[in-house]
Amino acid sequence: MLIIGRILLGAGIGFGNQAVPLYLSEMAPAKHRGAVNQLFQFTTCMGILIANLINYKTDKIHKWGWRLSLGLATVPATLMFVGGLALPETPNSLVEQGRLEEAKRVLVKVRGTPNVDAEFADLIEASDAARAIKHPFRNLLQRKNRPQLVLGALGIPAFQQLTGMNSILFYAPILFQTLGFGSGASLISSVLTSGMLVLATLVSMALVDRFGRRAFFLEAGFEMFCYMIAVAITLAFKFGEGETLPKAIGWFLVVIICLFVFAYGRSWGPLGWLVPSELFPLETRSAGQSMVVCVNLLFTALIAQCFLVSLCHLKYGIFLLFAGLIFIMSSFIFFLLPETKRVPIEEVYLLWKDHWFWKKYVEDDDEKDIKKPTA
Repeated sequence: MLIIGRILLGAGIGFGNQAVPLYLSEMAPAKHRGAVNQLFQFTTCMGILIANLINYKTDKIHKWGWRLSLGLATVPATLMFVGGLALPETPNSLVEQGRLEEAKRVLVKVRGTPNVDAEFADLIEASDAARAIKHPFRNLLQRKNRPQLVLGALGIPAFQQLTGMNSILFYAPILFQTLGFGSGASLISSVLTSGMLVLATLVSMALVDRFGRRAFFLEAGFEMFCYMIAVAITLAFKFGEGETLPKAIGWFLVVIICLFVFAYGRSWGPLGWLVPSELFPLETRSAGQSMVVCVNLLFTALIAQCFLVSLCHLKYGIFLLFAGLIFIMSSFIFFLLPETKRVPIEEVYLLWKDHWFWKKYVEDDDEKDIKKPTA
């Protein structure tokens, strides 16, 4: 029964991870899209924090505490189901279905102004292009969509899991046990880290539309790189074979871990979902977001399976490995990702034409389209 429940839960999470970021990106105005989209990450982190607090309390209830913990999960599931019935379709989806009048009414309502003609025209143009695409997954592999494929569908979701966040979360309970928290160390560390994620997401929501996506990726990437190096060096010199970690060093590592979680929570955590949902044009948006979810969950599973083995062989070196990966992904963002701040979602494709690297893919494809003989 528990296995069946986990399978159904996994399917639900997959559907939610695909639908919610896209829905928020399509409904939000360009100037507030970053903050609105990050409501997904914020509510996810809030849910994790509340779940950890519930687990902390129910863990002390003998015999049936775990049943209460699992049963309470039906509350948010019910709210999500009922709330989903009341949500309107996005204007983009309505236009693609040919329901133009309804699409314009929804667009006027969510924008709060009747002056939506220019945006509505962009939606119709994007929908016409989408209708011409019969195989969106195949289209995503075309040369003109190479930026979205490499950045949105593969790079960012994979790198989100390669930041080493899971390794930090794994190591945190060990630190708390060293500091004398006993059997409750795992729950205490979970509450602390999930609380830091909530605070970090609030910071990102408040500032991401002002300073941009690249700034958060790069600034937090530098911090995370330094924190990983600090953890590796500390463990290399202070936590050798058969030695006990001194409490002072333990508290130092707890602070470093909290700072790392805070940096991740305002950058790769929320932006790992926000940015891919902004990059895909309408004709490949659903297919692209499906790939985002698949790649993200695939690397989540790989990291979960490989981390313990890597930790046994590399010891503190695992944190140096993640530091190297953070350097690579930060360079990836610096050189390849254009700034999407306040760019209307149906105009993001224009950024590739001005990008030093990606423009050759888009321009070459445009030239091929021009050379095609007309019937």
